[in-house]
Amino acid sequence: MSKETEDQPAERPGWVKKLEDEGEIAADYLEELLDIEDMDGDIDIDVDHGRASVAIVADGEGARGLQRLVGTEGEVLDALQELTRIAVQARTGDRSRLMLDIAGYRAGRRVEVTKVADRAIAEAKQRGVSISLEPMNAFERKVIHDAVAAAGLVSESSGVEPDRYVVIRPA
Repeated sequence: MSKETEDQPAERPGWVKKLEDEGEIAADYLEELLDIEDMDGDIDIDVDHGRASVAIVADGEGARGLQRLVGTEGEVLDALQELTRIAVQARTGDRSRLMLDIAGYRAGRRVEVTKVADRAIAEAKQRGVSISLEPMNAFERKVIHDAVAAAGLVSESSGVEPDRYVVIRPA
């Protein structure tokens, strides 16, 4: 019997275990950060869309305090996500695609960006033309690409950071 089979249930593939391990490493790193900053928050770990997903959550006053870790437009969150990915990579030796959310910021942005995608998809279908969206960060572009693929259209990212944007094309 392989080590993988002995350590985990048969229904849980090895890649899920690897992603769960990434989440645990990220959680340890983020807990240290919260301790240094003397901030309250709980850490939730999940596997979502084939990547480790870690969220720092808090209620009431704690949630307001976490806003410092999000920044005005998520720029601090983006930087923390990259630092967390580097910390995971340092421990595992593998590149991480971990997704970090703090105080529900990304969850809220996902809803807003999905609405933008839905309007652009409808326009591309109705007019039969390509639609170029405003520049977005990598997370937001991924949300758009997922919505476009689900609608049966085609999308691609264009431009150079920080001005990369998505172009939606009729199928």
